[in-house]
Amino acid sequence: MADMGAFREAVTAWAAGGPGGPARELAERSRVRTVVLLEGLSDAAAVGALAGRRGRHLASEGVCVLPMGGAMSVGRFVPLLGPPGLDLRLTGLCDEAEHPYYTRALERSAAAQREIFVCAADLEDELIRALGVARVRELIEAEGELRPLETFLSQPAQRGRPVEQQLRRFFGTKKGRKIHYGRVLVEALPPDRTPAPLDDLLNCL
Repeated sequence: MADMGAFREAVTAWAAGGPGGPARELAERSRVRTVVLLEGLSDAAAVGALAGRRGRHLASEGVCVLPMGGAMSVGRFVPLLGPPGLDLRLTGLCDEAEHPYYTRALERSAAAQREIFVCAADLEDELIRALGVARVRELIEAEGELRPLETFLSQPAQRGRPVEQQLRRFFGTKKGRKIHYGRVLVEALPPDRTPAPLDDLLNCL
């Protein structure tokens, strides 16, 4: 939905200090009712992939999936999107370490909706545990990246690290890789193995 993409861009510009008028106009035109506050693009890729697997088109449901460029940005977005701004329903997904940023921002804005779903370490960690290390390696091989993975694992800095942590770090070693695997890992999930934070987020929308 083009208007939803435009709304997302307008809100991001507003949070960076631009005018709020375009976002207000697009919110009405796009019939936005809910904004999902996410830390980054890889989280957005995972949410979009799971919605697609379940036959849902979030934009047509009035749901804007909004990657903020880092959890600390939530303090700039919440006042614009919740009260006293556009007064939309707010929800989101974040890492456990970043949860306090969300909590403080929502409390300061007196947002009525505080359905923030928390990953133990991060979403990649949740997905790796849900799929299992062997399956994740299979997916990496299927994507033609087994050799880069083995090269990465041979580095001295990776020796002795838990394999789950090694895989998480591998996903972040190349631009765009984390976003790509956000979609790949979700699409490979058995229906009954969706990590609880991601499953709960989709169910609440």
